[in-house]
Amino acid sequence: MATLSSGTMETISGRVPDDLYRWFAHLKVEGAVTNSDKLRVLLAQLKRQHEGSLDLVSAQAWFRDVTTPLRHCLSTVERDEGSHSEVVGTLVEHLSALAATLVSAHPRSRAEAVALEELLVRRAFGLTEALLRQAVTPLAAAFEPGVVRKHCDQCITLAKLVH
Repeated sequence: MATLSSGTMETISGRVPDDLYRWFAHLKVEGAVTNSDKLRVLLAQLKRQHEGSLDLVSAQAWFRDVTTPLRHCLSTVERDEGSHSEVVGTLVEHLSALAATLVSAHPRSRAEAVALEELLVRRAFGLTEALLRQAVTPLAAAFEPGVVRKHCDQCITLAKLVH
């Protein structure tokens, strides 16, 4: 059971519309059985979300939390289907890092905006490189092995023009 940092529990009360209550009552929340448990878990998530917007490391941890259901579903698919996708894993990691960077960024000067831009572009090209590595062989390590090659031609054409 979750407790506040002081170790005590506080009672809260509020009124919500019946449709919202019915939704909440049927909501599946990992680690929670009762409505009180759900409220504690969801408030803790909201706190992490709020704190996650303050710094990059907290934001990345929050995005890992947000993508936990996706990760669990993918694990189930991998187990049941006997397949794995490095492509999806790479996308989730890079996109989570990009989103965390955006959420935590609060540039207040041109220099800070330049640093943010550098970080975002570096991460975006890291993702591009990771996907292009999957295109080196005819079949990517993906649920659909041809997916990367199917979508990389325009990027390769543009890269040749830049070079």
